[in-house]
Amino acid sequence: MQHTIKEGETNSTLFLSGEIDMSNADSIKDIAIGLIKKKGDLIIHLKDVTYIDSSGISVFIEAHKNAIQNNVKCILKDVSKEVLKVIMMARLEEILIIE
Repeated sequence: MQHTIKEGETNSTLFLSGEIDMSNADSIKDIAIGLIKKKGDLIIHLKDVTYIDSSGISVFIEAHKNAIQNNVKCILKDVSKEVLKVIMMARLEEILIIE
């Protein structure tokens, strides 16, 4: 998994690529929550994510919860079909913000 961060005035964008799984989920979660606390709204681009497991999905759930607690949004953007399939299997498309 690789990531790139772009920070704006009132939000941050986290670009992820590769695989999100148990081996890197905690570090991604720490990055996402840190950005939410630092900059507010977080946009996570997932176009280049090729694989995700349940620990990866938990990153998005935790980021979403943390955003709500901080009165900001966590938006999943350009979600790859591989990631969207897992989100929909878990029926999280109604909970998470997906654009």
